[in-house]
Amino acid sequence: MGRAGTAVAEGQEAGPATDMDPAAADRGIHFRVRTGIPWRDIPEGYGPWGRAYDPFRRWQRNGTWQRIFTQLQTRADAKDLITWDLNIDSTVCRAHQHAAGARKRGSCRRSRPAASPPSPVTTDSGARAAD
Repeated sequence: MGRAGTAVAEGQEAGPATDMDPAAADRGIHFRVRTGIPWRDIPEGYGPWGRAYDPFRRWQRNGTWQRIFTQLQTRADAKDLITWDLNIDSTVCRAHQHAAGARKRGSCRRSRPAASPPSPVTTDSGARAAD
């Protein structure tokens, strides 16, 4: 007997227990990518979130997703389904000179609280004094 009660042929090592069909992991990946939810929020119908996350990360690291994207892009381009427009944005965004964030040497000013109206004067009994 192997791990999690699965029978393992003699001479083979027991792998992780997979009592869920691989298609559920694929559907879980698709659901997560389509909705943008966090991995841990994948509905239980897709199985434990790790069973969808692990192959997703493995395929991301070994370049599977990039190959799929490239093949789909090549097919779409061959059918003239992609319009290759080029847009160059030459916008310049500058910060104000005082927005750099670094303090200047020698200027050690502490920030003062904003001016607030004076506290109302009270009498010994706690009642406000007449103005």
